[in-house]
Amino acid sequence: MTLDGSSFPGSRRPARRAPVSTHTPQDAAPPDAPPGGAVARPPAFPADPVAAPPRADRRRWAWLFALGWVAQVAVRLWLASGQTVPVATPDESGYLFAARVLTGGPDADMSFGTVYRGGYPLLLTPAFWIGEGPVGVYRAALAINALVSAAMLPLAYLLLRRLAVRRRWSYVFAHVTALLPGVLFYSGFVLTDAILPVLVVGWLLLAHTWLTAPPPAGRRSSVRLTLAGAGASLLVAYAYACHTRGAILLLVHAALLGAALVFRWRTWRAVAAATLALAAATATGMLLNRSLLPHMYPQGDNDLGGNVVKRLTTLDGWGWTLSLGTGQVWYQSVATGGVAALGLVAVAFLAVRRTTPGPLRALALAVAALVAGIAFATSAALPVEYRIGNYVYGRYLASVTPALFAVGVAVLMRASRRTLLWAAGTAAVLTVVAACVVQWYAGDLLTRYTYTAYDFPETSFLTWDWTAFHLWRATLAGLGLLALSAASVLLRPRRTNGPLLLAGLLAVVAVAMCVTATERIAQPLVRAETAYTDLRGSVDLTKQRSIAVDWNIWWTIRLSQYYWAWWGDGRVFDARWTAPPQDADMIVLAWPKNAPPTASWPKGAPPGWRVVASRRTVEGDWVAWLRG
Repeated sequence: MTLDGSSFPGSRRPARRAPVSTHTPQDAAPPDAPPGGAVARPPAFPADPVAAPPRADRRRWAWLFALGWVAQVAVRLWLASGQTVPVATPDESGYLFAARVLTGGPDADMSFGTVYRGGYPLLLTPAFWIGEGPVGVYRAALAINALVSAAMLPLAYLLLRRLAVRRRWSYVFAHVTALLPGVLFYSGFVLTDAILPVLVVGWLLLAHTWLTAPPPAGRRSSVRLTLAGAGASLLVAYAYACHTRGAILLLVHAALLGAALVFRWRTWRAVAAATLALAAATATGMLLNRSLLPHMYPQGDNDLGGNVVKRLTTLDGWGWTLSLGTGQVWYQSVATGGVAALGLVAVAFLAVRRTTPGPLRALALAVAALVAGIAFATSAALPVEYRIGNYVYGRYLASVTPALFAVGVAVLMRASRRTLLWAAGTAAVLTVVAACVVQWYAGDLLTRYTYTAYDFPETSFLTWDWTAFHLWRATLAGLGLLALSAASVLLRPRRTNGPLLLAGLLAVVAVAMCVTATERIAQPLVRAETAYTDLRGSVDLTKQRSIAVDWNIWWTIRLSQYYWAWWGDGRVFDARWTAPPQDADMIVLAWPKNAPPTASWPKGAPPGWRVVASRRTVEGDWVAWLRG
């Protein structure tokens, strides 16, 4: 998975390779490095053999990774320290309730909503063993997120090394990659976005190993090859069990397996082993997901598949799908200061270049297909929600962003001056064209529709406005960062201050995005949601074994009531047509305007029921009733 200087038009052709000394220091420039420190052609992966690093050196690097991983975990726990209640609803609530069901806990009726799969909740089950009450469980789940999300550090390092970035800079930029908002900020919520980037980069590394390794020369290398193929398949199947976005990864991986067999890159035995692992793990995940349906969707879900069929069979649907998908690519570019766009351009040219080896071409095509598949499939399934996030959104492609960001870093670090200018210019054009598509299709809806700050943690920082969306201001800011990134390595020698300036710039921007998003978006949401819904001061919720909530209450409040009444079986009913269920321990009803709380019970409450709490909030008004 190298990205040599000849990957782009106009790059400098390398001189004939001189023999590589087995004692060349890890960070020394190769013998054929051109003047100015720009490496013309790195060794292809696997790299030319060099002497194994001394034991003391290996020990030092082991400590660096251990301490770096601990630091990344600590940063995540610090940013998430103020999170006590799900605010990314209904997603967070759905995964928490699914994990609760998997541990044998009570049901939570989320009928007619999006289906939340069981793979990620399965990872959260230990939180229910160590957490006490809803807040304790929630914090334990965020700790699990932090442990997994911090694994981006070693994975990004391995990816950068395979892109032939030098060891010390691979470590530095691996930290930067792990600090991207798509990796760091979303780890502070109970969302699959906390682990999907790790799964995708892990899959990419294993798939690359499996596709490009030489034919096994013995039993040990054969076992390693089998483990790499099976490991990639297991990660794909687990991603599929976690989220519908994993279905795109599943299709891409299946195509890679087929290509490996057709073009004889791998033997039929190796392909069969990887396929068997994929099929068995996928079937297990499907059974897991199916087991949750009667506990969480007893009356059915919202049928997002129907949206896809409708969108792909009408001209208007295709316009919606392609335009919204383009908006996701725009956001991915701007949110990373153009570096992910630089990586996407590099991947595209690696895929179409005639001299690219077949396995690498297939892998590049797989990454490009993954980006396009996620962007357009999620856009096709998305219902019309009358929010700006319908047209520009970053979460869906956040799982692929770290991989593209790493490729973009490799271009900045290794491409010749002419190549870098050409690639950066292409990335800038891609970003501007995507912005034009968004402006053409969405138009004034970008100012008329609902602005949800949670949808824009990166662009809010770039425009320094957390109350409104600014397409072109964000575009200019992102392109400005791309220009600064390119300048930092073009105007400084790359073996001195250039990489350090680049790493510092990208790290500062990423951390600033996460910190401001936490302070201005996440924490205010927590304070508001707690004030709107927290019943702990009025009711002993540990004694309420069932809670029934009126369908006419706004869904964010309804799901929060399920969350606080953690020990109770949650169900829903429509008070307009159905009398409140008398077998429930607690009932929460919509509160009519200009009426006392007691008027919330249709036709009057039966004997034995009393009002214990009531709130009028911007999200809706409700009254809680308790028996006795």
